[in-house]
Amino acid sequence: MAMIRDNRWAAVAAGLIGAAGVGLAAAASHAGGEALLRPASTICLAHAPALLALSLAGERLRLSGLGALGMTLGTALFAGDLVARHFAGAGLFPMAAPTGGMTLIASWLLLAVGAAMPRRN
Repeated sequence: MAMIRDNRWAAVAAGLIGAAGVGLAAAASHAGGEALLRPASTICLAHAPALLALSLAGERLRLSGLGALGMTLGTALFAGDLVARHFAGAGLFPMAAPTGGMTLIASWLLLAVGAAMPRRN
C-alpha cells in the first residue's frame, strides 16, 4: 500500500502514457489509423496530465493513489486494445476497451469521492 501512497510512480506513468499519446497521434496521421489510433491517442493525452497532477497531489488528495492506479490501468486497457486491433487485427481480450473505459470512469468518480472527503488531521 505504501507504493500507492507514494504517487511518484504516477509521474512515470504520465510520461510514458503522454509519449504514447503523441506517438499514436503521429501514427494516426501518417499510417492511416484514424479510426482506432486517434481515440487511443486522445485517451492517452487526456489522462497523462491527470496522472501528473495526481503524482503532485500526493496525500493532499485522498484516494489519489488508487485513482491514479485505476487511470493507468484503464488507459492501458482502452488504448492498448485499440492499438492491438489496429496493428495485430485482434483486441487484447474480449471487452478490453469497454473494461478500460469503465475503469477510467470509476477512477474519476473515485477521485471525486476522495476530494469530497474531509481532510486528514
